Amino acid sequence: MADSWVNSAARLGSDLHLELAGTGSRRAVLMRALRDAVRDGRLAPGTRLPPYRSLAADLGLARNTVAEAYAELVAEGWLVARQGSGTQVAPRTEARISPAAKAAPARSAAPTHNLKQGQPDPASFPRSDWLAAARRAFTAAPNDAFGVGDPQGRPELRRALAEYLARVRGVRTTPDCIVVCSGVAHALRLLFGGKVLRGPLALESYGLAFHRSILDAASVRTVPLPLDERGARTDELAGVRAAMLTPAHQFPTGGPLHSERRVRAVEWARSRGNLIIEDDYDGEFRYDREPVGAVQGLAPERVVYLGSLSKSLSPAVRLGWMVLPESLVAPVLAAKGDREAWTSVVDQLTLAEFIESGHYDRHIRRMRQRYRSRRDRLVAALAPHITATGIVAGLHAVLRLPPGTERATVRAAAAQSIALDGLADFRHPDATMPAFDGLVVGYAAPSDRGYEAALAALGRILPPAT
Repeated sequence: MADSWVNSAARLGSDLHLELAGTGSRRAVLMRALRDAVRDGRLAPGTRLPPYRSLAADLGLARNTVAEAYAELVAEGWLVARQGSGTQVAPRTEARISPAAKAAPARSAAPTHNLKQGQPDPASFPRSDWLAAARRAFTAAPNDAFGVGDPQGRPELRRALAEYLARVRGVRTTPDCIVVCSGVAHALRLLFGGKVLRGPLALESYGLAFHRSILDAASVRTVPLPLDERGARTDELAGVRAAMLTPAHQFPTGGPLHSERRVRAVEWARSRGNLIIEDDYDGEFRYDREPVGAVQGLAPERVVYLGSLSKSLSPAVRLGWMVLPESLVAPVLAAKGDREAWTSVVDQLTLAEFIESGHYDRHIRRMRQRYRSRRDRLVAALAPHITATGIVAGLHAVLRLPPGTERATVRAAAAQSIALDGLADFRHPDATMPAFDGLVVGYAAPSDRGYEAALAALGRILPPAT
């Protein structure tokens, strides 16, 4: 007998697709197909079945045949019939799953304390304001917004971004030099996977491993750039065509790129016809002084500026942007293609309205206060144990550890169901600068209720202060 259950709407009782096969009466074949679907887990407990008249019409059976099959399966305990609720798959005390489901690996349980870097507070997403912005945007949107789109992005969003980035980050651009994408990873795939730019590329000696993996996949050779307390050593840029920097807040070690080194990087790019790729991943979240402006404002013709909503709003809203030198707009659009990897027009229109209405600014100010309070509580809680660094901005801190203790501390954290990262995970494999032990601890994601417990658990696994 062959059967399949292919319509996900069946959980709502609106449809059910069965192929009937095998010997016996039509009622017996139908009962066997339904039992198999329940036993294999394709019909979960609580699933509402279609009315017998509807199923009879779909399968070409007599109504009485389906009604009798339902009644007999109710008597056997496979189904339950309740007044006003129709017929449903009965709850079962013993899980009945298919062999394929049994073979699937179980997902590991979520950690009790989530202190991973790069994750904003999911509970703080401004749902009401976002929904209101969507309604206003939909009301005002022209009809062509819902037709074949523009791979460069909606003009409403590009205009809003040009104004916002100029006002808040000191970016100098026009809407025509902005290309909307789904985030920084997508931007790197377009720039290097699309052969718009070529290596070798200088990367800071500490950074995100998944950025390196994207570049490796594009066969781009990366050269580690040393770091110190003043940021990336831009005076050592040599033998590369471009350099990717995090000038506002070096990731993950913390601290802005010193003004002299910003100037040095710009002079290097201008004098050699090279490019700076500026990852402004959390530029809005500075706590101890006025925000550091974007390097792009110093040399718009030599800087590719990348930004996204992953830290400021939510990684679930897959929107980012590239602010490009005019000469790179057409090559990037060619790499993107007429229909490749577009972002949702619905979200683009909503974000444009969210920015222009001032709700984005208000959200950033609110979250800046919230995250600063989180940072201060982290510093105070860990003061007896360790000093947190890299805390003037962002959503994470770096905890320097005694030499030789990082791996053991990360293992101890995992044993206590604490999710965090060791600093070694971010080190470029070819880096030659001295390594040091440390933890990268995010303080944005835990709930308000669970934050104190997370800090207490973190304190318990840290090695003794030296």
